Amino acid sequence: MSAYPGQDSLRTPLKVARRLGSSKSGVHHWWLQRVTAIALIPLSIWVLFFMGTLIHASYPMVLAAIAQPVHATLLIVLSLSLFWHGALGLQVIIEDYVHTRWLELTLQIALRFGALLAALACVLAVLAIWLGVDL
Repeated sequence: MSAYPGQDSLRTPLKVARRLGSSKSGVHHWWLQRVTAIALIPLSIWVLFFMGTLIHASYPMVLAAIAQPVHATLLIVLSLSLFWHGALGLQVIIEDYVHTRWLELTLQIALRFGALLAALACVLAVLAIWLGVDL
């Protein structure tokens, strides 16, 4: 039963008149967060086992293990998924709890720039090891 007579939905008459319904952008964000979370489960288990095998390894052995194509590819996918998932989660926190518009925009820009910069640094580090570039 609706609070407004003659109206069956939960939207107020003003929202109906202004056509303020769902913007349909939240579903995409929600799905991206779930997909990255699901991708992080096997990747996290893999990285724990991978790091476990390298506990007593020397530095050159670790570099050789990371330089293998399968491990390098999985490390790059892990890095991208991790920073993307983190940025999506922090974006929601900023949208929900920061109510000053200029501060919200500043934090969103800083978040995206920081996540992109950190992900790029991780990918370049793995690529440098994979390709054998001396740093």
